[in-house]
Amino acid sequence: MSLYAAYAGNLDARLMTRRAPHSPLRGTGWLNDWRLTFGGEQMGWEGALATVVEAPRSQVFVALYDLAPMDEDSMDRWEGVGLDIYRRMRVRVHTLDGEEPAWMYVLNGYEGGLPSARYLGEVADAADSAGAPHDYVMELRKRPC
Repeated sequence: MSLYAAYAGNLDARLMTRRAPHSPLRGTGWLNDWRLTFGGEQMGWEGALATVVEAPRSQVFVALYDLAPMDEDSMDRWEGVGLDIYRRMRVRVHTLDGEEPAWMYVLNGYEGGLPSARYLGEVADAADSAGAPHDYVMELRKRPC
């Protein structure tokens, strides 16, 4: 098993149950000195796609999944790794139990562009369902789209 740090829509445990049925949720944490942003507007069907970029004094809420080897290929396909949309990156996630090494998907595109209102709503709903703090969810809901 490898530890996968999910952000954006993959924060939704019900969605992840369909995408990676053999991979249990382990908990939640924070990517310190990173921020959630959007980019690759030309790659998505409905505007810009979620990604993270390094940013001092910022944080991104994540859900941690013990990703089973049999689910890794399906997640790569879902995230468009073979299409060069996203790539994997290693990060350190801060949890109540300390730092955990994990990997996550980051966009292979430039930051910029606006997400659709529907997509941004899905990201905010997923963060809410994963137990993100209220102010974090509200900041997502207030973002331009």
